[in-house]
Amino acid sequence: MLAAPVVKTVGLKKTYMLGKVPVNALCGVNFKVEQGDFLTILGPSGSGKSTLLNMIGALDKPTDGQVMINGVDVSTLNDNQLADLRKSIGFVFQFFNLIPRLSARGNVELPLAIAGVNKAERRKRAEELLTSVGLKDRMNHKPAELSGGERQRVAIARALANSPSFLLMDEPTGNIDSKTAKEIIGLIKTLNQDDGVTIIMITHDEKLANQGKRIMMMLDGAIVKEVDVQ
Repeated sequence: MLAAPVVKTVGLKKTYMLGKVPVNALCGVNFKVEQGDFLTILGPSGSGKSTLLNMIGALDKPTDGQVMINGVDVSTLNDNQLADLRKSIGFVFQFFNLIPRLSARGNVELPLAIAGVNKAERRKRAEELLTSVGLKDRMNHKPAELSGGERQRVAIARALANSPSFLLMDEPTGNIDSKTAKEIIGLIKTLNQDDGVTIIMITHDEKLANQGKRIMMMLDGAIVKEVDVQ
């Protein structure tokens, strides 16, 4: 029996009300992501990609249609089940969203602590992850003591802490310089190619989008084109 896609959307729609005027942010989006895929969702501001990210991450509910994660219809879940589902998704944001008072290791340990992992195990896991992203010697440094690239590496390690079904990335290189961005993209590609991590990345940058295996182009809330990169 074939495994269900990691993510699948069916007729996904989202309408917001701007005063009394309906605004269609998503207009019947259909796509799926299989295990080990690296999909980039490319589009300008206002294309609907951020709204789609919120749907895939179970952070918002569609007006119509379905979001299926590992075969489970997100709309059928209660609040506690949704919270558990979000733990199976690794989120990486443009602005890192690290806890300033915690060290790099403390930031990576945090989701493990929330998941109830004991202190010794979460310390070991955090140190392994930080080593794997090239921060073996920076574990005790707080975010303010790290460069932008190092902070994004911490954020990626944190996203991997609970062995998520997939990584959901929102402009992961948008707040770092071009040289560091290349290093971060190299790390992301290694996670996908060598470790089999499934990645969905949102971006407005065509060069960044071309680093994935597939590009899904969005405009005005709809998919207008899909391209296989490799």
